[in-house]
Amino acid sequence: MRSFLKPLLTIAAMALGMTAIVPMPAWALVELNVNKGNVEPLPIAITDFQGGDALGAQISQIVTADLKRSGLFAPIDKSAFIEKIANPDATPRFDDWKVINAQALVTGSVSKEADGRIRAQYRLWDTFAGQQMAGEQFFANDANQRRVAHIIADAIYERLTGEKGYFDTRVVFIDESGAKNARKKRLAIMDQDGANIRYLSDGRSIVLTPRFSPNRQEITYMSYESGQPRVYLLQIETGQRELVGNFPGMTFAPRFSPDGQKVIMSLLRDDGNSNIFAMDLRSRSTTRLTNSTAIDTSPSYSPDGSKVVFTSDRGGRAQIYVMGADGSGQTRISFGDGVYSTPVWSPRGDLIAFTKQTGGEFQIGVMKTDGSGERILSSGFQQEGPTWAPNGRVLMFFRDSNGGPKLVSVDLTGRNEQPIPTANFASDPAWSPLLE
Repeated sequence: MRSFLKPLLTIAAMALGMTAIVPMPAWALVELNVNKGNVEPLPIAITDFQGGDALGAQISQIVTADLKRSGLFAPIDKSAFIEKIANPDATPRFDDWKVINAQALVTGSVSKEADGRIRAQYRLWDTFAGQQMAGEQFFANDANQRRVAHIIADAIYERLTGEKGYFDTRVVFIDESGAKNARKKRLAIMDQDGANIRYLSDGRSIVLTPRFSPNRQEITYMSYESGQPRVYLLQIETGQRELVGNFPGMTFAPRFSPDGQKVIMSLLRDDGNSNIFAMDLRSRSTTRLTNSTAIDTSPSYSPDGSKVVFTSDRGGRAQIYVMGADGSGQTRISFGDGVYSTPVWSPRGDLIAFTKQTGGEFQIGVMKTDGSGERILSSGFQQEGPTWAPNGRVLMFFRDSNGGPKLVSVDLTGRNEQPIPTANFASDPAWSPLLE
């Protein structure tokens, strides 16, 4: 069951069973192998959800778009459907779906409850095995219709791949509008597919580097509203804002620790050196983690909080280093050509994403946590700032094109690159954890 944050979200989930319960197979239909050059998408048929007027078709469209965008599923055109589903609770005619090579089938319905809530239910069928794989129903208010669709897509993704989904998430980013030499930058948030954009600042001051808390709907970001760089915490739902600190000089890219109790950042001091500091959010005490004459910046915690990855030019040009969370054992892990920046530890703990500049190109890539197995996922004229989806299978970043930056996602195969629609130019994305 997934419970929604109050007061805006009220949803409940309940499993849907058939009269005869068939044990679910332990295997998944889609095999994920990030080392393969390509993953063959699974053909899947997603029918319009019955009832609810246009809402049923809308939910079906969102589920379809989510699964298709992942690159792991190939939704079949509805014009090819032979059976027209009239009762989504009835066992489908599996032969009709096997003929069009639909290896999985989704049916569902939407209805309005007496209390005004909507009820959405789905069933997932394995057409070749001839059995139901999953089924749930959800109740939500009108404001959360899109979330219901994303939750259903997540459930289907997890059942068919064995991996957690990432569709019921949000992305905070910098919305950029106006002339290039006088660009207004606003803090903004949207669903991971670009819908429901909402502005969190008014654009009167420059805002930079928003980052999500790993366990709350809270972000940290930098603002120059006072003419000096200040780090703030912002509660997204309430709008409550709290000053973390007013640091002399420059502050770069604050990020949360995995438990949400600290932020880690690089500070430029009077001596001209940039070093890495961690701040306890309860006591506001600051601990210095690096003490070099070089530029140490872009720190990011490992998901268990025991290590920190960062960049440093102490070896002559910016490379990636790893150290203990207390600053011990600082070790260089990257040795490739070019300049490395913006390293971010995967939420799975197995990879580090980065930006690399080499040969006039900017590249988005990943490497193992010891620096081995470097793979480039995307190359372009100017692109940077990767952020991980919470399941560690997809990255989002921003790329400068046609006069300004836009958001792009790419999966770990590097074959499934997708533009993320925004009304204006957009930069510096940060992916939220799964909503609750």
